Amino acid sequence: MQIGEVAARTELSLRTIRHYEETGLVIPSARSQGGFRLYTETDVARLMVIRRMKPLGFTLEQMRDLLDATDRLDGDGTLDDGEREALLERVRTYQQAAAEQVEKLRVQLSRAEDFAATLGARLEQSAVR
Repeated sequence: MQIGEVAARTELSLRTIRHYEETGLVIPSARSQGGFRLYTETDVARLMVIRRMKPLGFTLEQMRDLLDATDRLDGDGTLDDGEREALLERVRTYQQAAAEQVEKLRVQLSRAEDFAATLGARLEQSAVR
């Protein structure tokens, strides 16, 4: 699929997708005869991983590291038990970091909801007077 369809499916801008290409996070699987970027479902899946990592505060280098680990785990090459366990440990580290960030965001969201409710109550009290 072309970049416009990928942008629509991932809800990322064309500029953002091109930036991820420039940084080597996602490389289009092919180019059309006219030079247009062509992406596969695998490319879209990579972009979705990146899109989900970004709001959790992961850096581009961390995204690259996680994608490398998952690529190697999913790859056709045979891994010895030590390599496989090391890659799984890297993924576990990212999973733990993501869970910690999610918890922090839950706390922030709860505080924001409390604040909005406080303001709503204040407005209701002022309207009654």
